Amino acid sequence: MSDKILPIVGKPFSLVFIIMVVCSIQITAQHIPQPSDVFGFEVGADYKLADYDQMLEYYDQLDKASDRVKKITIGESVLGRPMLLLFISSRENLENMEKYREISKKLSRARIDNKEALQIAEDGKAIVWIDGGMHATELAHGQMTSELAYRIATEESPEMQNIRENVITLLMPVMNPDGLDIVGSWYNSNLGTPFETTGPPWLYHHYVGHDNNRDWFMNNMPETYHVNEMLYNEWYPQIVYNHHQTAPSWARIFLPPFSDPVNPNIHPGITTGVNQVGAAMAQRFALEGKPGVVSDNSYTMFWNGGGRTTPYYHNQIGLLTETAHATPTPRFYDPETMPETIGSGIPTDGTDIFYPDPWKGGASHFRDAVDYMLTGSMAVLDLAAERKSQFLHNIYKMGRDAIEAGESGDPFAYIIPKDQWDNGEAIELINILKQGGVEIHQAERSFTAGEKQYPAGSFVIKAAQAYRPFVMDMMEPQNYPTRLQYPGGPPDPPYDLAGWTLPMQMGVEVDRINESFEFRERAVNDFVEPEAGEIDGNAGYGFVLSPKPNAGVKAMNRLLGAGEKVYRAQSGFGSRDNQFEAGSIIIENQNNTEEAIKNMARMYGLEFTGISSEPNVDLYEVKRPKVGLYKSWVANMDEGWTRWVLEKYEFDVDTLHDSDLVERDLSQYHSIIIPDQSPSRILNGHLEGTMPEEYTGGMGLEGALRLQKYVKNGGTLLAFDSASDFVINQFGLPVKNVVANLSSTTFFIPGSLIRAHVSNDKPIANGVQSEVATSFSQSRAFEIIRIDREGEGGTEDIKEAPALPIDIVVRYAEDDLLMSGWALGEKEYLSGKAALMDVKYGEGNVVLYGFRPQFRGQPHGTYKLIFNPIFLSTVD
Repeated sequence: MSDKILPIVGKPFSLVFIIMVVCSIQITAQHIPQPSDVFGFEVGADYKLADYDQMLEYYDQLDKASDRVKKITIGESVLGRPMLLLFISSRENLENMEKYREISKKLSRARIDNKEALQIAEDGKAIVWIDGGMHATELAHGQMTSELAYRIATEESPEMQNIRENVITLLMPVMNPDGLDIVGSWYNSNLGTPFETTGPPWLYHHYVGHDNNRDWFMNNMPETYHVNEMLYNEWYPQIVYNHHQTAPSWARIFLPPFSDPVNPNIHPGITTGVNQVGAAMAQRFALEGKPGVVSDNSYTMFWNGGGRTTPYYHNQIGLLTETAHATPTPRFYDPETMPETIGSGIPTDGTDIFYPDPWKGGASHFRDAVDYMLTGSMAVLDLAAERKSQFLHNIYKMGRDAIEAGESGDPFAYIIPKDQWDNGEAIELINILKQGGVEIHQAERSFTAGEKQYPAGSFVIKAAQAYRPFVMDMMEPQNYPTRLQYPGGPPDPPYDLAGWTLPMQMGVEVDRINESFEFRERAVNDFVEPEAGEIDGNAGYGFVLSPKPNAGVKAMNRLLGAGEKVYRAQSGFGSRDNQFEAGSIIIENQNNTEEAIKNMARMYGLEFTGISSEPNVDLYEVKRPKVGLYKSWVANMDEGWTRWVLEKYEFDVDTLHDSDLVERDLSQYHSIIIPDQSPSRILNGHLEGTMPEEYTGGMGLEGALRLQKYVKNGGTLLAFDSASDFVINQFGLPVKNVVANLSSTTFFIPGSLIRAHVSNDKPIANGVQSEVATSFSQSRAFEIIRIDREGEGGTEDIKEAPALPIDIVVRYAEDDLLMSGWALGEKEYLSGKAALMDVKYGEGNVVLYGFRPQFRGQPHGTYKLIFNPIFLSTVD
């Protein structure tokens, strides 16, 4: 029988078999859907955007159709959308994913010897992370990733076969799925109008907008949390590539190398590795005839906290590109108007080494952005495939260098003692570090280190670990180099922040131990839960809770919401053998109170003390607060962060837009908060003609007058940072911002931590540590001015009471003000000045903050400076 079928139309069997296989491959490829099959248009088409439901459908079909694609859901977004991650490689690689994940983990953790590392680097596959859609107003990359996924899965060029063989691509198509639909809906609803290319008048991430790329060590947002789990605890990629938009005007794409300075905690192999990848990308653009590629502009390698920067501290090559043309609407650049320079003064005549092939202008389309992003992605994947063993061994080598540096001491370890001002925040710090891949141990017995005795349960973070750069950068103060734009000139501002040391911000005590020590240890493999709190004493009258723990605020709001009676002590007091500080929280024991207290103790690790009789101290009763949060139609990230913090601590919060200030009965709110925003934005909002009419204008004078009346009638108004300028001016307060209008050559503090002293015996600061780190970013410092009878102000020292009673609650330190970052002129202009004031105004209060007490959800040590005045506002 076989003799009859071997020859088919006179051709040898082997050739026929090859033809059949090739045809089969072609037929299979035809059954793998392209994005246009689902979207109904080509990726990058003018005026067209796919929404997230279409993308979910496409990736589901791609996953089912191709054995080179594996789709998983790594979590949900803030608004509950699934966060997809695609693994794209050869079928054989995907069948052995766990093997290659384990190789990547071993090399990244660097706990093996070099011989094994070299062997498994040869056996392993390069792990490359690529994402799109983080910043939703940058519309192209969230669309482009669908075509990239299709191309990697289906193309049969020798280059792509090599990529699939040697690389496992971790493709996150859309980092911010909520934002993709928010911005897409806005674009489509304004298509064909003058506002077609505007951004929406609200944040494109439910809470933090653009700051979703500022959350990469805190993990406050679920999107960050889930991605970091993949990066630092699961897959350990050697390369992490974030797509962004847009390039400097008149350029087509920005890519590495980045600009100075470099953070000294970063291994030099990362800096050179970033340059290596950037050079390969630039060469590919040049050879493909894609001009307008620029480097060394604006972005530095110092700051930690971004999607491409936090990987540096994990020995991963972090990449960011900014590609031109963020909207589906086409545009024409007149070549006759091409500027002589772009970006930070880069010439456009082809003489700059980092801009050798300038773009000359002409028509620009959405598809151009897609094509440039695809080229950038292919350059990275091709290099990773060609040098996969090198990238795998390099991450091991950098990890080994970190371990050996830690073993030599200085520091040897960081110890987080068990007994803290706020034990819950110490646990929070541990979990943040754990989420960032840090190896942590806990002492099973008491031990001695650095001539200090530590109890069992203390946490130890050894410096001898692969992620030592991350540990050092989180735990140590930053020392940003003084950089001027030119000799004798103004400062050259850092990219984003100059200082962020985490224990300082969170108010957690950490001891740096330089010399080696021994202790009986156990590895902390899981996230740490607070130990269940205890209830001591006879609770005949009620229960006392310390004002120190932030978690106590959640407990208060829950208890108040359940109808419990809650009081606070105006001063310290004693009860039998116990002493309690000012601001202590007293919960009266009613029918079901004890069960509720047990739940709070168990859930939040809170310690309650029972008292048998009413304490001999003045008490004030607090009620469940109702808070109004001002929200301009100019999207404001500080508003989003404030809303997130308040909701996290379970406050009842209403959003107040401009019209609400005029139309609502504001007396229903115990307190109203104006987040950090410039006075002009608050007062005027979007100018007429720049947005649809319903989103133009600001609070206006009418809104300001309503707020003024609200406070005079007994309300409490909190104003953060630059919003305090607005309130001072509109209310005519006898307060001056003493650092306003100073030249940057004289006074300059860009995103640093500044030491401040707190009068925590005052109700507004009860439970706050006496010294805190304030988040100061071109922020404010106050002094009281005297108002004479003509209504003119003077700035001389006060020798008589001002027109309004003013209580200074927080002052910047007299000396040693800079805790972390960079500061010029701080001693002269900040020393001893007011950082937080409580101004009595009519029957109400205005609380002025010279800094942002909730900045990006990081400074947990100053949260209570928000919570306390909110609770005080409920007191009759």
